[in-house]
Amino acid sequence: MSNSIRPVSYETTLHVRDHCLCLATQRAARALARRFDEALRPAGLTNGQFSLLMGLNRPQPASIGSLAALLAMDRTTLTANLKPLERRGLVVLEVDPKDRRGRRVRLTDDGLEALAGAMPIWTRTHAELDARLAQTGAPDLARHLWAIAEPT
Repeated sequence: MSNSIRPVSYETTLHVRDHCLCLATQRAARALARRFDEALRPAGLTNGQFSLLMGLNRPQPASIGSLAALLAMDRTTLTANLKPLERRGLVVLEVDPKDRRGRRVRLTDDGLEALAGAMPIWTRTHAELDARLAQTGAPDLARHLWAIAEPT
């Protein structure tokens, strides 16, 4: 080790572990993703697919850009995540009638059915988590996380 490099102390490592919002959020996100993936497995969806379908549950087909913004995803990743849903017939990509270069995404009847089938599972799983959060004194966690995710 070079004389000019000062090592980070183990105490500092413990401090970061116990106070870092990014680490805590990433850790919680992975745990939540696993929990919802397992819960939604009988519905044939992952948590990401459920969120994507829910983002498409709107009166008019969504543009790729608006859906990407909602999900905080880049367009390339979103397009890759749409492909398996499109192959399963849950979503359809259509030419945007206002801009022929763009695409709009909409749920198919099968997509609506898949979402409706997954909703009771999501509701039950979310109620369990809400009850757990209420015991910790952080019942508004989702609202706080949305505030963090807002662009500055």
